[in-house]
Amino acid sequence: MKPGYKLMKHYTQFKDFRAEEYAYLFERARNIKQRFKNYEKYTPLVDRTLAMIFEKASTRTRVSFEAGMYQMGGSVVNLTTGDSQLGRAEPIEDSARVISRMVDLVMIRTYEQTKLDAFAAHSRVPVINGLTNENHPCQILADVFTFIEQRGPIAGKVVTWVGDGNNMANTWLQAADILGFTLHVSTPSGYEIDAVVAGVSNTNCVKAFKHPLDACRGAHLVTTDVWTSMGYEAENEKRMKAFADWCVDSEMMAAAQPDALFMHCLPAHRGEEVAAEVIDGPQSVVWEEAENRLHVQKALMEYLLLGRIG
Repeated sequence: MKPGYKLMKHYTQFKDFRAEEYAYLFERARNIKQRFKNYEKYTPLVDRTLAMIFEKASTRTRVSFEAGMYQMGGSVVNLTTGDSQLGRAEPIEDSARVISRMVDLVMIRTYEQTKLDAFAAHSRVPVINGLTNENHPCQILADVFTFIEQRGPIAGKVVTWVGDGNNMANTWLQAADILGFTLHVSTPSGYEIDAVVAGVSNTNCVKAFKHPLDACRGAHLVTTDVWTSMGYEAENEKRMKAFADWCVDSEMMAAAQPDALFMHCLPAHRGEEVAAEVIDGPQSVVWEEAENRLHVQKALMEYLLLGRIG
């Protein structure tokens, strides 16, 4: 085992880190982003290699991790189930044992959380969750950082989730529990957040609302996602009917705080989960949010490989 890996950490879900670790990560992300904007070379991960494993397709996850690793001086190996043994029935535990002997860090974007957890349990190097059906911690890491950039500390604020009780909603619930804000949730009947699946025992930080407009009242941030996530395409027609009243529109944003922000993890379907005038309007920070995946993930990789700097 390489020096420094004795205190190895994985990032498989948001609750893997404590509040003070997030405070450190957000400060590092701010510093790393400023260097990037100033065209300052910063390459602390020279000679380090990131393996990216994709069972689910990706745009933002691949570009942000790959560009981020190269910008920090490292290299990247990109694997899919089509061009590796991962798609040919090799046990995930065996893949983990082999791949982790050849690289320094692994990012996985897959379906079941159990598969990611099995890989991490048999890996000699840190493993990052790039997305699973149950969790999307890197996206919420970027979202919280974006809020802090735009409005200051998120503790004590109200975040409203409108739509499906999916991996994003699960991760927002974990974040609320750890970072001390209140999560308002409104989902159609049958699509609620499952606290057990979300992995949260303390649900005092969440309030459920039958009507999305009520959930948006007083919110500092309103956020949503597509109605049909990857892997649930067979349910699309059913979901389109069930979610018809859960489109974030100007009326919902007007019910929130006057300076409330709107976020969406993208890709977005204008006219479905969000109205065009909202996602393209002055309260939307979706493009800053998307860019910040790059900066927070660079801070995350630095932390997992090098620990605290300074």
